[in-house]
Amino acid sequence: MAHGKAFALLFNITEQRENDQERTVAPFTHSLPNRQNYLGYTLSILSCYKAPMVSQNLSSFSSRVLTVLTFCSVLPSLGCTTTVSNLVENYLPINGEACDPFGGAPRESIEELLVEPAQPEGEPRQTGTFVLEDGGAALAARGWLTEMAKKTVDIQYFIFSSDNVGLIAADFLLRAAQRGVKVRIIVDDLLVDGDADFLTALDAHPNLTIKVYNPNINIGKSLPRRLYNVAKDFRGVNQRMHNKTFTVDGKAVITGGRNVADEYFDFNQDYNFRDRDVLLVGGTVEAVQASFEQYWKHPLTVPIKPVAKPKSDANVEAVWEGLHQYACVEENFWTSARQHIGMFPTIYRSWVQKEELQWISDVQFVSDPPGKNKEKGMWGGGKSTTTLINLVKSAKKSVVIQTPYLVTSELGQTLFAEAEKRGISVTILTNSLAATDNLMAFHGYTRNREDLLKSGVEIYEFRPDAAIRRSIMTSVLAEEVETFPVFGLHAKTLVVDDDLLVIATFNLDPRSANLNTECLAIIRSKKLAEGVLKRIAEELKPENSWHTTLESNPDSEAGWFKRFLLFWHGILPKSIL
Repeated sequence: MAHGKAFALLFNITEQRENDQERTVAPFTHSLPNRQNYLGYTLSILSCYKAPMVSQNLSSFSSRVLTVLTFCSVLPSLGCTTTVSNLVENYLPINGEACDPFGGAPRESIEELLVEPAQPEGEPRQTGTFVLEDGGAALAARGWLTEMAKKTVDIQYFIFSSDNVGLIAADFLLRAAQRGVKVRIIVDDLLVDGDADFLTALDAHPNLTIKVYNPNINIGKSLPRRLYNVAKDFRGVNQRMHNKTFTVDGKAVITGGRNVADEYFDFNQDYNFRDRDVLLVGGTVEAVQASFEQYWKHPLTVPIKPVAKPKSDANVEAVWEGLHQYACVEENFWTSARQHIGMFPTIYRSWVQKEELQWISDVQFVSDPPGKNKEKGMWGGGKSTTTLINLVKSAKKSVVIQTPYLVTSELGQTLFAEAEKRGISVTILTNSLAATDNLMAFHGYTRNREDLLKSGVEIYEFRPDAAIRRSIMTSVLAEEVETFPVFGLHAKTLVVDDDLLVIATFNLDPRSANLNTECLAIIRSKKLAEGVLKRIAEELKPENSWHTTLESNPDSEAGWFKRFLLFWHGILPKSIL
């Protein structure tokens, strides 16, 4: 999970900083809010250290009260504050029509571009598969598909931020709805702290519907109500939807690690993520669509309007127009950025020509059901967890993993130790202290880092100044600036035996294993697996990562203040980590 701007499907114009001073967002230049205070981990890395993956002290009254108070006091500071009037007053009117989101680039239909090859009768339907390594292409694919959609756009995200990328994404979705496309959005409740009037104004469009997953802790809830809900149903407030899927016209899907925010697409100048998605065309798209429908119809997924409790009857058409005009301002959405999105067909055809986009018969999509599991405690596993465990157990020679957070339970440690005993090499790349955006998760990792190393696991820790960022960051902003931001790992990837590739939303921690719903794309392709392994091998080089051993680790490379904060996280009892 990334824990940047409190995600609000509200796309506001101002953001609340930790010192409670508002400032107008300067697109492409604003900094990332403090990520260290995300207390979802306080609530959930509860189980990190021994099966059944939960501290026996969790039930103690003092631990629970401390957790409740800590979580609920931090949650409001993660959010963004704005009003509908900000959007309407600041961006109305500029011109009578919304400007061209493709910057004048020629258009063609999805049907013309995403052509499936002829297949022998009776053979399984193949899936066009391309690994989206760089943020520029990942953003262009989403933007172009949304603008060219004819029937449906179905998306579910854990974070849909209120920054510039989030605002532009909101405009694309609203434009699609105004063309007659049915747009359905599922967002998780935990980090929503947006303006209810804006949320309901978007939802007011007859073709655009917003639902909130498990709205028991944040939106529309007062602080006393939050305290009550956490105390009453500790497990319930921890059950979050971490799935990330983007489906257009039932023809194409993007899934993987990226949420919707500047830092996932190389547009933040202070901190960006090295992440990974996969584009799927045809074939397995049906399974992704079926999973979305399951979430959409589930009782945990609730319409936004009764939850948000809007305070006024906003002029929704003025709000819509204000959003369009925001996207027309050059400093908000550069012409070069529009043109890059408009040129996606050219980019796509180059993938096809170079055979980088592969048509594969064996592509599976695995998703946890809403609610994850039916256990009453903080454990229980899930469909995605069991699938990943079985894949590691099936390895014949090697397991290579990228994960931003590496918090292992006794179960995980045993899994990797047994693999090493069978002669399987296990290599894991995770964030270093200097690169991580989550100190609580990192402290959980340090408690069992030595155990993993003693079992034979090779561990590398990502550098914040990784040289590879110069080739991976491909947004139009990255091309313009001379300096590069801090780089943190966010890709969730597993490669087994050089021929099976998993691109997932799943972090290697107890929250993903037991509480968050997650999804996985499992791709049996030697070519694509080897391509990702080549990337990872590059990232393991000294200029990109530090090799951690029993004799040394790179913790000292972090600044003194970050090391100080990590120390204080160590004082927290395991029951609230």
